[in-house]
Order: sequence, then structure tokens, then C-alpha cells
Amino acid sequence: MKKGVKQLVEEANSEIETVSIEDALALHGQENVTFVDIRDIRELERDGQVPGAVHAPRGMLEFWVDPDSPYHRDLFANGNRFVFYCASAWRSALATKAVQEMGLPNVCHMEGGFGAWKKSGGAIEERKPRES
Repeated sequence: MKKGVKQLVEEANSEIETVSIEDALALHGQENVTFVDIRDIRELERDGQVPGAVHAPRGMLEFWVDPDSPYHRDLFANGNRFVFYCASAWRSALATKAVQEMGLPNVCHMEGGFGAWKKSGGAIEERKPRES
């Protein structure tokens, strides 16, 4: 039987922690909390990002989280609480479920994604385009 993206997102949301925008705003800037933006770099350059967020492209995320991967990033082994987000909380739900299954502790995602953050008046910083 085929599963569509909506079903995958619903299943992910039933197994992961989702923080409200209000809680995300309260967590932002706290020591030992890292916001992780999994959107495509073009989205960041066009729309900006949560200030101080780390960009971890969705296509590389599992490789960066896995300590046995040649692409591992120490950031994901620092013990912080991780708040994942994308544009509207679909990709971040799937990403959060994936890294949770990989054993990354203390990970959640932000309800409504960057769109909800922006609508709530959350701070946004510009992301400069990469140099060619």
C-alpha cells in the first residue's frame, strides 16, 4: 500500500515532540539550545533564517548526525537540545523522526515552521548569498 507525504508527516508527528511557536520563541537564545534550519540554501537566502540557526540541509542531515559517517559534524554530538524547522513543518517533522530513530536525544521540531515563526514576529536574520 502506498503512503503519501501527508501520511508520513502525520506518522512522524505522532512519534516526535513538537514545540509551539511560543515555546520556540522562549527557547531561542538559551544556552544549550540549537535551532537547526533544514531548508534549501535558496530558501535561506531568499527569506532569511532564525538568528543563530545552524543550516543543515535535509539531504545531508543524517550523514551529519551519524558519528560513524565521514561527514559527521561535532555539533550534533554536543548534548544540546535541537529545535528543527523548515518552511511549514513537514520536512522538519520527517527529519526529526529520522534523527530521533538514529538516537539523537533531545530533538524536537517547531510547529508551523519558519512561516509561523515569521508570522509571530520572531526575529529574522538575513542570509547572504554564497559567493560563486
